[in-house]
Amino acid sequence: MKADALFLNELSIQLSAKLAVKIQINHAERINGGDINETYRLDTNEGNWFLKINDGRRYPDMFAKEYSGLDTLRKTNTFTLPEPLCYGNIHSRGFLVTSFMKKGGVTHDFWEQFAGSLCKLHRNTQSYFGFPESNYIGTLKQFNTPYTTWPVFYAFNRLMPLVKQAYDRCVLEKATVKQLEKLCKRLPAIFPEEPPALLHGDLWSGNFMVGPDGKACIYDPAVYYGHREMDLAMTRLFGGFDTRFYYAYEHIYPLANGWQQRIGICQLYPMLVHALLFGGNYVDSIKGVLKEWE
Repeated sequence: MKADALFLNELSIQLSAKLAVKIQINHAERINGGDINETYRLDTNEGNWFLKINDGRRYPDMFAKEYSGLDTLRKTNTFTLPEPLCYGNIHSRGFLVTSFMKKGGVTHDFWEQFAGSLCKLHRNTQSYFGFPESNYIGTLKQFNTPYTTWPVFYAFNRLMPLVKQAYDRCVLEKATVKQLEKLCKRLPAIFPEEPPALLHGDLWSGNFMVGPDGKACIYDPAVYYGHREMDLAMTRLFGGFDTRFYYAYEHIYPLANGWQQRIGICQLYPMLVHALLFGGNYVDSIKGVLKEWE
């Protein structure tokens, strides 16, 4: 799955056609990426770009969805994001090319600025929870069928599809499945009403960096219109966010009472994702949340 000479030659042709300018790729430098993709810094006659490659047979539309997600977030003018330039498939390898983001230094008000940008993003709303298309979180399909209420959306598009997969793969026991089904019936009484908010969808510390302007640059989204507590809960799952971030968010766009108690409920979705992908302690974490809400 490497960016060899044959691949890069075809990529330059596709980029030239997409961008309506002759693109020459001088060099592709392998850089650290995630578990799913190979990543490269491309040195081209138009500057440095960022390339992601994965198995196009296993994930034929993954980069099309990521392109759409980045484009949706960029149009809000709330965050610095990589500009999506081109996606496609070459010799069974899926690819996505974006602008290359240089790292900058943290400013004294970095976390306050980050929180302010997230508040602005979350004020983008629409009439339903969901998104015009399904997309991905990690390598798992993320269903975005529209619903008018968050508890129904969360149960039918987030929790139960993964619960079924986890049970079918023997990741979850029947007793745990029954507990999760019971909890889904209680969701209308647990979540306060909120307008659908545009979410990053996978906002953990590995999906942002300090951009060249000293502000947060976000990437690798799993966008949809959902309950804004989902993004906040995701930031708490693996740490890496300063307490000033939460104080600033609450000051700018206050959350409903009890949001900190609902963090575990919101984290059930990413916990299920990680239980399916990695197993191990994530199942114990799911059981811990269920015990709290018995």
